[in-house]
This record gives sequence, structure tokens and C-alpha cells, in this order.
Amino acid sequence: MDVFEAIRRRKSVRAFLDRDVPDEMVLALLDAARLAPSASNRQEWRFVVVRDATLRKQLADAAGGQKSVGEAPVVLVCCAETNGHVMACGQLCYPIDVAIAIDHITLCATAEGLGTCWIGAFDESQVKESLGIPAEIRVVELLPLGWPRDASPVEKKRLALDDIVKYERWQ
Repeated sequence: MDVFEAIRRRKSVRAFLDRDVPDEMVLALLDAARLAPSASNRQEWRFVVVRDATLRKQLADAAGGQKSVGEAPVVLVCCAETNGHVMACGQLCYPIDVAIAIDHITLCATAEGLGTCWIGAFDESQVKESLGIPAEIRVVELLPLGWPRDASPVEKKRLALDDIVKYERWQ
């Protein structure tokens, strides 16, 4: 599958088969994240791979009871080890850089037939407590990962390019 097909097919998966994801596949996805670009090559992203059922249940609880978080065979807890560096444009580096790394993971996962779902609704302190993540580390997203129960494509409702693209100037 080429990258454009992966972009077209990627969807938020919230129901997973009870089937393990091989370590080699998880490591390949994490390597894709490692190869992502980052501001000033800071590479602030860090990942906790969670396979343990009890810990995944705790993560589901921290995510407001989202069952799919606990049912996925793997949850990648996407973090940042950061000093809070701000780019010249005024934006923090780490949320953007971690998001780029996560996007590499989601597209590669899609190409391999796996499903993911970005989870930003969670209690960071609860996640940190469950996984022993130090206070200075930021938890940016949770990423359940597994074989989708329904692998069929979904129609994406997106704005037209004319609605989102300006040329040369805003007006």
C-alpha cells in the first residue's frame, strides 16, 4: 500500500479482534515514529508499550471508561521528555513533534492492516500513576493498536480543498 492509499484508508478504530500484534510489527511502527522529523532534531518523543491487560484496563479507566482502550491488544502511550522549548513561531515543539511521530505510526499501521485511534481524552495524572511515568514527562496521546474488528473503509467527510486552501494571501 502506498502512502496515499494509507492516508485514504486510515480510520479511527474502536473495536479490535482478540488477536495479538507481533513484537516485530510494534517495533517496526516505533521505528517509523523514530524516523519522524522534529524541531531542531530534538526527538522529544517517548513511548510506553502496554500489553498487560490490567494496565490496559487502568488506561481505559483513565480515558473516561473508553472500553476500546482496554480491549486493544497494545496501547502505545505517547509521551514527551521535554524542556518546554518554544519555536520562534511561538509554538511548543513537543505536541507537534509527538503528533508527527504518531501520524507515522498510524499510517504504517494502516498499511500493515492494523487499526489505531488517537485518544486525547484522558487524565494524564492517572496514566502517569498507573505506568510509573515521572512527573516531568508529558503524556500527549494514547494510541490503542490492534487488528480492527471491521477493516472496511469509511467515507471521510472532509471540506473541499477550495474551503481550506488560500494562495499567496489569506484574502
